[in-house]
Amino acid sequence: MPAIGVGDITLHYEESGRGAPVLLIPGSAARGRTWTLHQVPALTAAGYRTITLDNRGVGRSGPATPGLTIEQLVADAVAVIERVAGGPCRLIGTSMGAYVVQELLLVRPELVTQAVLMASRARPDVVSRAMTAADLAMTASGVTLPPEYDAVNRALQNLSPRTLEDPESAQDWLDIMEVSPTDWADPGLRAHLGVTVETDRRPAYQGIRVPTLVLSFADDLIAPAARGRELADAIPQARYARIADAGHYGYLEQPAAVNDAILGFFAGA
Repeated sequence: MPAIGVGDITLHYEESGRGAPVLLIPGSAARGRTWTLHQVPALTAAGYRTITLDNRGVGRSGPATPGLTIEQLVADAVAVIERVAGGPCRLIGTSMGAYVVQELLLVRPELVTQAVLMASRARPDVVSRAMTAADLAMTASGVTLPPEYDAVNRALQNLSPRTLEDPESAQDWLDIMEVSPTDWADPGLRAHLGVTVETDRRPAYQGIRVPTLVLSFADDLIAPAARGRELADAIPQARYARIADAGHYGYLEQPAAVNDAILGFFAGA
């Protein structure tokens, strides 16, 4: 897996395909390989060169120290754009990765030709603040959850009721989550959990001029579709799409609909 040095850490990434570059940035504590099952094949088949990144604190990238900031993650993404993509490119981010893209659009818009923001928001609310506080309390508690409990909790938070109503699909997801339980003692996870939208960024996002697509997932409990609609409304001339029967992991639950929306936006459809 190739890598670049950024300050005192190493950032690992993977490349696939040829053509115009697309950088895909994952969510909190997720590795770049989460994109390889569905989005990378669709993008490379459409003639794009994909770059998937392990954010600092995840996978083979360098550690994330306490107090990780959105500015650090934006600087990491800028380094990958300049040194791996070789210049301006398209960006796709989900959840925390979308937050990185949003902020990058403000400080280095010349590096982005088009941007896709999935499962994101422009401001906090009561529930988002409570979820962040609860997760941080969990990491500080030293408690180890049984894998079975962790799997059910993650499934209920991140998947659509449509997915969970299907016995085969629900069992597949629970099996996957049970064999890869949340490591609440992981310092990288704790660092990522602290990178959240803490203030109302809608006034700032009115200054974004990069063509942007905001994708919300209809059953998302973590970044509800209403918050995504607000985000799109804050960005001048942003396009908005709502994917049905999808939770926070919508890009994995409804990949065909997500990929069609992304590729149509990139093509100007």
